[in-house]
Amino acid sequence: MGSRIRLFLNDQHGAAAAEMALIMPLVMVMLFAAFEGAYFVITEHQVVTGVRNAARYAARLDFNQYACPAATFSGSTATIQNLTRTGQLTGGTSRVQGWVNGDITVTVTCASQTGIYTAVGNYAPKVRVSSRFNYPSLMGQLGFTQATLPIGASAESPVMGL
Repeated sequence: MGSRIRLFLNDQHGAAAAEMALIMPLVMVMLFAAFEGAYFVITEHQVVTGVRNAARYAARLDFNQYACPAATFSGSTATIQNLTRTGQLTGGTSRVQGWVNGDITVTVTCASQTGIYTAVGNYAPKVRVSSRFNYPSLMGQLGFTQATLPIGASAESPVMGL
């Protein structure tokens, strides 16, 4: 009987399968964490790119769409929001799932300035495009987490009136 126990304890058959079964949960967690981290970085890049491009576009609109010192914008806010969210002036598929125009704000500030701004009353308008919304987690889509993580960005540019 003692030799059978010794043979059983020294038996190496199935050792690799047992090791794999023990390590697999940790490998899966690390794999999903890597996917989630990469998706977060990609999403953040899309948001930053969108607000930066929209601010640059809005800064090149004609001066008559900006009222200073009242700091108002009379142009199409929806066009700027579409450009931010989709990369197109007319709208389309959002760069990030769940990102809507309501998550994007366009604001204007005015500063007293001379030089090229003398033609517009010595005020230099500056446009700011910003966005903030809940990050659409990959794991959340699979039902693993209910946590909400905000993601956002903003970009500002002086109006050139080109």
